[in-house]
Amino acid sequence: MKLGLFLGYSGAHMDLPVARVQRAEALGYDSVWTAEAYGSDAITPLAYLAARTERIRLCTAIMQLAARTPANAAMSAATIDAMAGGGRFIAGLGVSGPQIVEGWYGQPWGKPYWRLKDYVAIMRKIWARAAPVSHDGREISLPYTGEGALGVGKPLKSILHMKPDIPIFLGTGNEATVRLTAEIADGWLPLGFVPGSLPEYLPWLEEGFKRAGNGKSLADFEIFPNAHVEVNDDVGAALKKLKPETALYVGGMGHRDKNFHKDMLIRRGYGDAAARIQELYLAGRKDEAADAVPDEWVDTKSLVGPPARIIERFRAWADSGISGFGVRTQQDEAVEVMARAARLNS
Repeated sequence: MKLGLFLGYSGAHMDLPVARVQRAEALGYDSVWTAEAYGSDAITPLAYLAARTERIRLCTAIMQLAARTPANAAMSAATIDAMAGGGRFIAGLGVSGPQIVEGWYGQPWGKPYWRLKDYVAIMRKIWARAAPVSHDGREISLPYTGEGALGVGKPLKSILHMKPDIPIFLGTGNEATVRLTAEIADGWLPLGFVPGSLPEYLPWLEEGFKRAGNGKSLADFEIFPNAHVEVNDDVGAALKKLKPETALYVGGMGHRDKNFHKDMLIRRGYGDAAARIQELYLAGRKDEAADAVPDEWVDTKSLVGPPARIIERFRAWADSGISGFGVRTQQDEAVEVMARAARLNS
């Protein structure tokens, strides 16, 4: 079982846990993953980590599409991959939500399905350097010929000779985008994945593999969910510590009528709780919103408690049809415990 260390994005002060990453690498972790929302970016920390590590894969979960053009995403990924010695970068991509896309980046929400498809196609063309890059897409086209264009844009080929097959993972969760992920990506960062949920997604994945038309299957595809890991002899206290983040995402990380995280909680059978969390959070009653998060849901989607409990409960994840598992933690001890868990369940 591959393990990844998911760092997320920084809080109010930039804090990159280099020693923890180096320890994870020494323990045999496969990858380290950075994120971005509307603070620290996902790319810059990986450039620093490339110089402080030797073999661990350097990955984003996720780069937000609206944060940069597909050309810039391809350039950034290829540059870090080259500096790290080649073969270490994974470009994890996702669309974020409309509040961030339009409110932070000043980009139109548009049609995310087609934006994802165009974005990935352009990145692959840039890396391949088979010809100057042009793309006539539904959401993104190169050269640009839309409003405000001078009409002098020309197809270009990357000056840098890039690794042509840098892996692309997509962070997706609904039927259409999961199908698309299986069709065009090398791996999947599933939204809301928990042990036992793969059968729900398998028909979508299989349809995507079929659309790829190249014999693609689960054997050629990485599924890499992630979960919080919290070592604590008091299980209740550990669950309580994780609830505010769930309340934030279900209650406030998105519009009242368009929130992927709330929709996922509803799909998992917690519709009443999802509505209550959002109602309380948007009313500014954040502590009450956190208290409204069901213990059972937090326990299902995380690994908490004493080391023995974490190791035992990890068996359900290891047997769930995934190829890798992302460890989200701020504890050095949790990094060690999960290394033991992965070996026991390999």
